[in-house]
Amino acid sequence: MRLRRIVSQTKFETVSVLRNGEQLLLSIIFPLGLLIFLAETPLLAGLDIIDSTADPLNIAVAGALSLSLASSAFTGQAIATAFDRRYGVLRQLATTPLGTNGLILGKLGAVIAVVVIQFALVFAVAVCLGFRGPVDVLGLVLATVFGTACLLSLGLLMAGTLRAEATLAATNLIWVLMAGVGGLVVAHPGEWGTVVSYLPSGALGDVMRSAIGVGGIDIKAIIVLLIWGLVETLAARRWFRFE
Repeated sequence: MRLRRIVSQTKFETVSVLRNGEQLLLSIIFPLGLLIFLAETPLLAGLDIIDSTADPLNIAVAGALSLSLASSAFTGQAIATAFDRRYGVLRQLATTPLGTNGLILGKLGAVIAVVVIQFALVFAVAVCLGFRGPVDVLGLVLATVFGTACLLSLGLLMAGTLRAEATLAATNLIWVLMAGVGGLVVAHPGEWGTVVSYLPSGALGDVMRSAIGVGGIDIKAIIVLLIWGLVETLAARRWFRFE
């Protein structure tokens, strides 16, 4: 019965995301648009991010996958949870047979379901554009698991401690910063690149770029994601408020 409740909550959360126009735009349209834009324009070569002879599609695929993960696990869940908290939904669900743990597992299940859909669409479009790999499957799985855990815990921490309006503004701003200058979509050279590689966004981007195109596993980036995830999870357990 408990498993059935969790599955039902997962279905409800997943359908809510897919029926929400803003969530759909953030989670699917933007990443696919980024993929096509980076793959079909000379922007990456023009900014000296890649060599003029290199295939921009590898970087574009890794960037689209990372952005998809950040959109679902961080921004989307943080905003949805913050407004559920504001309107008392979290408090009511926590007192039902579903319980607090069931609610969290339901949200995690919804994120996984949406990410699977996102990744399938990104790879489908990439193949149509000529993507042939290589792809390190283990590296991709590790990037997805640790990236989801890290960004979801950060999103829940913000949703459980800030006002809903503040969460909405802050998470959207952070999403833009992660995509633009945080190393999530492309690697940054020099000292700034070194700094962001120790942030969740930069670490996720690094491990995804190693798995896609290079065909390897960035152990350092995975460790960075693991440490951030543990710290954020402990902080969320300590300060998250249902009211």
